[in-house]
Amino acid sequence: MAERGADIDFDFFDEPETEEEAPRQLRSTGRGPRRPVRPPAGFTPLVRLVGLIAFAILIVVLLVFWVGSCRSESKRTAYEEYMAGVRELARDSEEVGTRLNTTLTTPGIRLAALREQLNALAQRQQQGVGQARELDPPAPLRDEHENLVQALEFRVGGLKRLGAAFAQTASVQGAASAGELLSTQVQRLVASDVIWDDAFRAPAMGELRKQEIGGVDVPDSTFLKNPVFATEAGMTRVVQRIRGASTGGTTGGRHGNALLSVRALPDGDQLQVGADNTVVATAGLAFEVTVENQGDSQEVRVPVILEVEQTPRPLRRTETIQLIDEGEQAKVVFEDLGQVVQFAQETTVRVQVVRVKGEQKIDNNSASYSVIFTLVP
Repeated sequence: MAERGADIDFDFFDEPETEEEAPRQLRSTGRGPRRPVRPPAGFTPLVRLVGLIAFAILIVVLLVFWVGSCRSESKRTAYEEYMAGVRELARDSEEVGTRLNTTLTTPGIRLAALREQLNALAQRQQQGVGQARELDPPAPLRDEHENLVQALEFRVGGLKRLGAAFAQTASVQGAASAGELLSTQVQRLVASDVIWDDAFRAPAMGELRKQEIGGVDVPDSTFLKNPVFATEAGMTRVVQRIRGASTGGTTGGRHGNALLSVRALPDGDQLQVGADNTVVATAGLAFEVTVENQGDSQEVRVPVILEVEQTPRPLRRTETIQLIDEGEQAKVVFEDLGQVVQFAQETTVRVQVVRVKGEQKIDNNSASYSVIFTLVP
């Protein structure tokens, strides 16, 4: 007989689940909330550190960009200020050149007065040299600036030597020999323009391109307004004029200018005497007058007068031929007439070349034209 206790299975308590089985049971049954996954220890400080580093890099990049921009603007300002000073020098020097041209083309000027004016112009240009030396060019333009100063010094030297040469012409017998002496001194003025263009302006413009600086103008400066003064023939005629004025007379030979033609611009139609001329009055209406020196002497400062007989406001304009040699033709243009002429009525346009000293034949100095101004062809 078997023992009774051997058949009884004591199973009062279930065995506890292991730690590995418990999470698995929760996932499978869906019972209870899912526990949040916590980041590893030290992960959040690392993210913050990376963000701070990225922000710092951004600040550094912006700072570098700002510093570079400031340097670029500062460099541009330096070039602009320097060129502003050069522009003032160029303007003053060109004014001296204009006065020289006026002096050499003044009718009846005597030798003493001419020399006095040349010396005054040389002193004024010398002041420009001093002002140029006070300028502080950007470092890359120091050589070009020295060339600018040299150009101005050539102008001073040319004016001084020209004045001295005019004094010497008083003892030179032939006008041609005197002209050769004078034209040699004028070559220094020609050289000053070449130095300014080739040794200052051109390389300065190249440096600005190299520095990637745009919008900064490099001034030009042309001193000798009329290149005929650099020739022996041109200065010979000046000597002849001055000698005639100094002796109270005029240069020998015939004197006189002739009116050759008058053209309406921009069409270019030549006005005809004794005919009805129709002229389209565009906004750019102008008259081009051609004059020829038919004498034996150089003429200077020759006024040319244009008159339009219209009511109630007659029109009168004057232009000047600065210099015209014997046998040479010169043109003057009367501009901006489109807004002042009257339309659809017959009027008279008269052009006159003013008589020069010693001129005998004057019947070819002027002409009158019958003209009707229209708005359409």
